Amino acid sequence: MVKQERAVRTRQALVRAAAEVFAREGFAPASLAVISARAGVSNGALHFHFENKNALARAVEQEAAERLGQITSPRPALPGGALQALVDATHALMGALADDVVVRAGFDLSADVSRAGGPDLRGVWRGWVERMLRDAEREGHLAEGLSSHGAAPAVVAATVGFEVLGAADREWLSAPRITGFWELMLPRLAPGRPIAPGRPVAPGRPVVPAGPHDTTPQ
Repeated sequence: MVKQERAVRTRQALVRAAAEVFAREGFAPASLAVISARAGVSNGALHFHFENKNALARAVEQEAAERLGQITSPRPALPGGALQALVDATHALMGALADDVVVRAGFDLSADVSRAGGPDLRGVWRGWVERMLRDAEREGHLAEGLSSHGAAPAVVAATVGFEVLGAADREWLSAPRITGFWELMLPRLAPGRPIAPGRPVAPGRPVVPAGPHDTTPQ
């Protein structure tokens, strides 16, 4: 049992170290020697757990995909329905991109055109945003004359834009910046609906439903 726990800790340390190096240097320049040293293990231990750098990158992407799945997992019913879930998840994702290096590196790796075969995290996010907007349309929460098909490109482009710009300047991922976006967008999407535009969520924590006008950080 002790040996198994040690192996799990070593693997976790390697994945985090790889994420830190990939996020800082990019996939191609990243060195396995630097990653193993950062994790505090030998090169032999690294190769015991991961065959090569691609295998390490896939592990980082998979963990990032799991954390994205937690952010977009089904939520209890909220007063604002699917639109409130979308707002909350946007805050949670941007907070994770700012503070969780595994999520940040996972998005970077999945967008790296020199690699193939990993999860398309931006595509997963785009698909989820589109589903939430379709749900909002079915709930009757979108503005009259506005379809989910018409609204989705603007919301997807803006939120992916925050992720891209946030790689160089974390201010783009800040709660006030995301709140400002939703304060601008929500009156067009759902005028008069009780949707809170700013409810910052700590990375890795589930979004906790709050009242329709609760904007207190959790």
